[in-house]
Amino acid sequence: MSLSGENNIRLPVLFVGHGSPMNALGKNDYTRGWRSMVEDLPAPEAILCVSAHWESEGTLVSTTDRPSTIHDFWGFPEELYRIAYSCPGSPACAREIEKTVRNTHVGEDPERGLDHGAWAVIRWMYPDADVPVFQLSLDRTRPPDFHYRLGRELSSLRDRGVLIIGSGNIVHNLALADMGAEDEAYDWAEDFDSLVAASIRDGQHEDLIEYGKMGRAAQLAIPTNEHYLPLLYVLGAGNAREPIAFTNSKVTLRSVSMTCVRIG
Repeated sequence: MSLSGENNIRLPVLFVGHGSPMNALGKNDYTRGWRSMVEDLPAPEAILCVSAHWESEGTLVSTTDRPSTIHDFWGFPEELYRIAYSCPGSPACAREIEKTVRNTHVGEDPERGLDHGAWAVIRWMYPDADVPVFQLSLDRTRPPDFHYRLGRELSSLRDRGVLIIGSGNIVHNLALADMGAEDEAYDWAEDFDSLVAASIRDGQHEDLIEYGKMGRAAQLAIPTNEHYLPLLYVLGAGNAREPIAFTNSKVTLRSVSMTCVRIG
């Protein structure tokens, strides 16, 4: 499959707070929220997912035609490991990225499957597994502004039938998480989640790129940045003048934000 753009519809771009892999097991408020983000959309030609759970040195795109379901977590119920999201891949669409991106080399990974940042979310958006899905890795050697600029380069794919999804969490500090506090949040976690949402609404992307200057709450919310960086791809691929909608705006386990953002 190549990208035709025949529908002439600019698809939105989505950031999804994916949280615990346990969300993949059954319907809940989060999974219903994920589904609601795409209910009014035409079927995309393909989905490009940038997930917190694929880091690499250099930027890679998955080019397998039948991605496996990667269970990249430990200590969860056996039923979670039995889930298989058997969607097709799209090597042709994936290789369009290599032509689209100019400011860095994009290599191919012909064996990479879908990690839980991708399948645990997309299986609720597209339960029939009939939309091709491929992933782009996070280059761990690059600064935040690189990821934002790469998202901007990917923006043109939205006009060609590709739904871009960033999957991570705005606040993600598992060291301070309380697994028994599903409905509780630290003040700093709620404050940072709200501050990020306000900056998105106001189009203050520079503040979000330079999150290290956002004070102690940012340091606690982003002890490592792999869950935050997918948001920068979404902001880069979006446009501050487009409609912005928030879903699942909640901090759970005291220090994990489930907030999702749709731009467009």
